[in-house]
Amino acid sequence: MELEVFIRTHGEELLRLSYTYVKNKEMAEDIVQDVLLKAYEQRGQFRGDASYRTYLYRMTINRSYDYLRSWSYKNTILTNKIQEIFKGTKSAEQHVLERSENQLLGNMVLELPIKYREIIILYYYKELKIDDIAHLLSISDNTVKTRLRRGREKLREQLKGGEWHDEFSSEASN
Repeated sequence: MELEVFIRTHGEELLRLSYTYVKNKEMAEDIVQDVLLKAYEQRGQFRGDASYRTYLYRMTINRSYDYLRSWSYKNTILTNKIQEIFKGTKSAEQHVLERSENQLLGNMVLELPIKYREIIILYYYKELKIDDIAHLLSISDNTVKTRLRRGREKLREQLKGGEWHDEFSSEASN
């Protein structure tokens, strides 16, 4: 398989996965580029202990974690917080866009602690099975189930107490 086909086959899915960890499109693109290049160069060394998709997910998650532990990431966070302090108010159009149902739920998932967020994303968005997630993250099936349950509970709490509930509860009761 040539590199271009390899990238088209796996790139978009890995980009979405990486973005859920780093929450920055450009950095997610860099991470996926590194992962795909490394995986392509070492494709002959793949042992087949798991599916190739799981192998690429694991590489992407590891590289995303490396970035989150890096000085570059910590420096970016500090810079963003400083910019937020000096940023003006948002336009009415921005508020409307931010309140869309899917975006609000997506933002809530992204606000979860990473150990719950990754399970929710892998289970619901990537449609992986419990045992596949356990293998991918090197944790037990029961740990995956517990984190999935706790992640759903945290989302439920956010939905009941936040904007979402206030905005949509009157529609549900009609």
